[in-house]
Amino acid sequence: MYKNKITQALLLGASLTVAATSFSTLAADVPAGTKLAKAQELVRGNGTEVASIDPHKTEGVPESHVIRDLLEGLVNQDADGNTIPGVAKSWETADNKTFVFHLREDAKWSNGDPVTAEDFVYSFQRAVDPNTASPYSWYLEMTQMVNAAEIIAGKADKETLGVKALDAQTLEVKLTTPLPYFVMMMGHTTVKPVHKATVEKFGDQWTKPGNFVGNGAFVMDKWVVNERIEMVPNKQYWDNAKTVLTKVTYLPIENQVAEMNRFLSGEIDFTNELPNEHFRRLQKDHKESVSIQGNLCSYYYGFNNAKAPFDDVRVRKALSYAIDRDIITKALLGQGQKPAYFLTPEITANFNPELPAYGQLSQKERNEEAARLLAEAGFDKGNPLKFTLLYNTSENHKKIAAAIQSMWKKTLGVDVQLENQEWKTYLDTRRQGNFDVTRAGWCGDYNEASSFLSLMQSNNSSNDPKYFNDEYDAIMDKALLSTNDAERAQLYIDAEQKLAADMPIAPIYQYVKARLVNPRVGGFPVNNAEDKIFSKDLYIKAE
Repeated sequence: MYKNKITQALLLGASLTVAATSFSTLAADVPAGTKLAKAQELVRGNGTEVASIDPHKTEGVPESHVIRDLLEGLVNQDADGNTIPGVAKSWETADNKTFVFHLREDAKWSNGDPVTAEDFVYSFQRAVDPNTASPYSWYLEMTQMVNAAEIIAGKADKETLGVKALDAQTLEVKLTTPLPYFVMMMGHTTVKPVHKATVEKFGDQWTKPGNFVGNGAFVMDKWVVNERIEMVPNKQYWDNAKTVLTKVTYLPIENQVAEMNRFLSGEIDFTNELPNEHFRRLQKDHKESVSIQGNLCSYYYGFNNAKAPFDDVRVRKALSYAIDRDIITKALLGQGQKPAYFLTPEITANFNPELPAYGQLSQKERNEEAARLLAEAGFDKGNPLKFTLLYNTSENHKKIAAAIQSMWKKTLGVDVQLENQEWKTYLDTRRQGNFDVTRAGWCGDYNEASSFLSLMQSNNSSNDPKYFNDEYDAIMDKALLSTNDAERAQLYIDAEQKLAADMPIAPIYQYVKARLVNPRVGGFPVNNAEDKIFSKDLYIKAE
């Protein structure tokens, strides 16, 4: 017997029209009257080769895209970015300090084992365990989970983490202070579960296709490094009956022109990005395929605050002020990106930033102040500032770096050498602090300003610029403990003002997500600010 009418139609090689009467029993969000294609195989560009698919060993967006299909956490997001049930079918809290999650009885791992509350206890403990060396362990600390900070610092045992299995289907999480957006934070990659027996049996090799056990809508089928990752539906997934796609392929294409050409030839269904220099032509000739949406991300350059001369705020400010953000956003990009003078993007929920003083100046005035500051710091034509700008391999990043290199040379006489590294090496270099200035981007892990501003706290292991400031930490500590929305909003503004005064990073622009999407891809989430795309919600329409 076929599991549902969609499977039957696809196996018989026919297109399928979804009838209104059967909508609730078929694939989620497939509109009535939709004709589905015979082949339900999706190919998407992913920008680069993933560093890992272990949720406790990753920190990048490319990895999260893949992991989102392979592993399911307590909650998911819908197409509009709303938090919806995942493994947890429901949850409750009386005080925003103790949260109880009720897990689905039919949630299973791909090998048939039940997904239990103990799996989440094990996984959360693994994420904070110093022996795991998770680059995102700080995220658990940000949730205010009891003893997370102490465990990460090596001052407490991982078993003391504030998480407990009350029974197989009931998970209790205790926080040190109330956190009204805690459930929203449970949608992040770092708090997805892993299968204990598999991890303990295979160690670091557990993510290989033949070893992998997951609980997401898809399972790993093939992984050819630097070529492709292929997935097929997880037959054990609790909602597998509503999965339409029969195969999902991720391609690690770093060159946006190559990715565009493969899309235009019909090889890719949607790209990770599009080449900036082809944007206007694509809008004209392929308007139906150009997708532009708001994105909860900021693009910035990080200064190595622990290394001379970038330990001098005058140098950092001079370099930041001399970046003409209007040229970057309007002439070089021109897709709707906004110039950034603060870290948190304006699209963030309940965030109403105040433009800092330097953002209110004209570019001519900023350039004059930049030259004055750099001269005051001891650099001039006779003693020019020289340094290396690091960026990860990408034609788009390269073009922006070259433009800013030119601005710095023209305005300040600065001698900048550009250095690109492939994604995994670039992440390691940044983490180790082996850079002068580095290109960086940050996308919100949840839709709240703390998802951005916590990045610059001293205890954040992703604080690659090495910005350590007690006053800033105190502002953020107070904000994270506040349950008063108005007070918290003001503290976030105070934090941004402190960043503008110290300039540990140079904000450059607020993202939009511009990519090419085949109009035949149904269910594509155009209103999800975090760009969380779940393949289980997608389908291919008939031509």
